[in-house]
Amino acid sequence: MKKPSRRDAGIAAAAASAEAPTNQKLDHAPMSDIAHALASGRVTASALTKNYLARIEAYDRDGPTLNSVRALNPDALAIAGKLDSTRPSTRQPLAGIPILVKDNIATGDKQPTTAGSLALEGARARDDSTVVKLLREAGAVILGKANLTEFANMLAIDMPSGYSSLGGQVKNPYAPALMDDHGHPAVSPGGSSSGSAVAVAADLCAASIGTETSGSLLFPASQNGLVTVKPTVGLISRAGIVPIAHSLDTAGPMTRTVRDAALLLNVLAAKDPRDPATEPLRRPADYTADFTSDAMKGARIGVPSDAADPLNDPYFGKLPPKSAKVMAEAIKVLEDLGAVIVRASMPTAGWMSGPGTIMAVLNRNPLSGNKGNPVVQRIVFLYELKRDLNLYLKDWATNTAIKTIADIVAFNAANAEKALRFGQDLFLAADLTRGDLREREYKSALAMDLLSARTRGMDAYMTQHKLDAVLFPGSGGAAIAARAGYPSVMVPGGFISGADDKDTPDYPLGITFAGRAWSEHNLLRLAYAYEQASNMRKPPPGLPGL
Repeated sequence: MKKPSRRDAGIAAAAASAEAPTNQKLDHAPMSDIAHALASGRVTASALTKNYLARIEAYDRDGPTLNSVRALNPDALAIAGKLDSTRPSTRQPLAGIPILVKDNIATGDKQPTTAGSLALEGARARDDSTVVKLLREAGAVILGKANLTEFANMLAIDMPSGYSSLGGQVKNPYAPALMDDHGHPAVSPGGSSSGSAVAVAADLCAASIGTETSGSLLFPASQNGLVTVKPTVGLISRAGIVPIAHSLDTAGPMTRTVRDAALLLNVLAAKDPRDPATEPLRRPADYTADFTSDAMKGARIGVPSDAADPLNDPYFGKLPPKSAKVMAEAIKVLEDLGAVIVRASMPTAGWMSGPGTIMAVLNRNPLSGNKGNPVVQRIVFLYELKRDLNLYLKDWATNTAIKTIADIVAFNAANAEKALRFGQDLFLAADLTRGDLREREYKSALAMDLLSARTRGMDAYMTQHKLDAVLFPGSGGAAIAARAGYPSVMVPGGFISGADDKDTPDYPLGITFAGRAWSEHNLLRLAYAYEQASNMRKPPPGLPGL
């Protein structure tokens, strides 16, 4: 008899360990509650799918017009119908659960995979991405494609989070009607996985899958009060995902609870011969194991700070007062749970965000660099983009005349009125590279990233202070973890509003636990303990059940 793999064992354990449902209705319910409702026969996959389609019509297409779902899967109801007699089990823990995937994740069906670009309108994929294959094998209903910042926020420096030429502007469900003087959301939906995050926050799906290069899971999760895992690069296969940079890209779950994120990691964390980065993969049998309220006791949590009071700290003091207050309250919760808080400056502070603060950059546009050195932070992205995107278009894309990044640049130029509202300066810069990664500038920049973020950054900081995790406000540490290829887990931390703006409603701010490679399980355990003690997630107002 074949010995079950660690991934198979994890899927089995996930189904067995999921908590009993607490919501009798399933409005804004955790995915684990939905799975129990399906398993008990209280609801069917068809009924669930119809409910989410109705909510999308009421809130995404109409009402506040959140615009988070770029396209629906025309076969979603048929797939759900076939799963009505299949209940979640150890073999198919997601049976009947509707999930959205970001529109840069390939599906080998009738759904286009466009990255939000007019140039790829109608483009399809030759096959399912590995992520989608694993979701389907676990029984998930692929409900459709989520909107995103075009090309995952790599087309133009000035592109606002959540905008794509094909899909339009995603809105934050906590303040959907509030727009600034330029017609952009006054409260950002986050980018680039904005649609994936907004759809989960607004209860338009049970969970979603987004992607991150630097901040694109963490920022939207923070802005929408969600849990996400930005995994170690190589934990989840990137095969079939429209790329930016293979040294940093990863997919990750968007969920309402830490347990749900762990359940999805159980399904998605697997080796894949189509993605060599997964070869050294290390994972536990079950990411939900050892989830206890006392997991924080004795844990050493690093706070990149020298002061005892975050509100008067030279690092956190750069945050708006309400954001600093959320961090101070989160630290108090951790201390009450028995964590040892270690306040010490991080050696990469000057490299990451300029002299004087590591917290000054909240990655609202992680690709925009900083005023002191706006180019260096984009070098790796630009060089890898041309090579990686050309390979995707060659190996995966079909039903399109677009074959290279140069074709996209030319199409956009020919259709500038619709396609280039915010320009394409990053694509133009990427297309000037050789496309084979042999340039000395690229190799030097990649080596510098790894040395600064990994060896002299996270590794040195955690080793020196014997840390179990490092705590950041919102997506404030996204660039460090991204360049190191290390994991982060985001969990809701509280609510903030616009500085000195009484008209801006409260919206979420998350906190991030970051760690070394393959430490997702430990980070999830810590995040779970904090989540249970703080209970900070609140659904957006004005989006009741239907």
